[in-house]
Amino acid sequence: MTLPPPTFGSAGEHHLQQQLGTADRAARFYDQQVHPHLTPEMRDFIGRQAMVFLATADSHGECDASFRAGPPGFVQVLDAQTLAYPEFRGNGVMASAGNMIENPHLGMLFVDFTHHHIGLHVNGVAHLYHDSDLRRIRPGLPTDVAPGRGPEMWVHLTIEEAYIHCSKYIPHLEPAPRPAGRDAARPKDSDYFTKPHAAHWPSLQ
Repeated sequence: MTLPPPTFGSAGEHHLQQQLGTADRAARFYDQQVHPHLTPEMRDFIGRQAMVFLATADSHGECDASFRAGPPGFVQVLDAQTLAYPEFRGNGVMASAGNMIENPHLGMLFVDFTHHHIGLHVNGVAHLYHDSDLRRIRPGLPTDVAPGRGPEMWVHLTIEEAYIHCSKYIPHLEPAPRPAGRDAARPKDSDYFTKPHAAHWPSLQ
């Protein structure tokens, strides 16, 4: 008897599950925790988050991980199947967005380090929009996602799966106010990993 292909998970996942004897446990996880859309609780969770980790790959499968942050709710839940987040001015490299042009599959990981100590994976297909183009399609987008910063473009994600990230090893972090001014002793970003800084790095001797 030939079983139908699993609804969730890659061929590699299922191959290892069979090898390591975890197929039944994984099947329960897929059945109980993995959704093809955002549940109301997931939508509410995303609306409270101020940061997200991104996973992208180019057309050759070369991977890149990145990070985005903004005021809580900067990632907009448009509906149960769709998210959008703004891309602001950065270093101009466009590594993540460039990967999405070659390979539109995008993984997002939201983590609450301070309160519930839980994470949420959201995976799907991304499309890049200029700000004005997305507003024509989604006129309800806020105009002040991040005060004083205008988006250069938006990443629009059509969701394929969303599932919980185990809270067991998520560390607890205490929120702290951001320093009011840039520390004069802090090196420039471009120098951080290229020049030694006695005040910030342990001695290499």
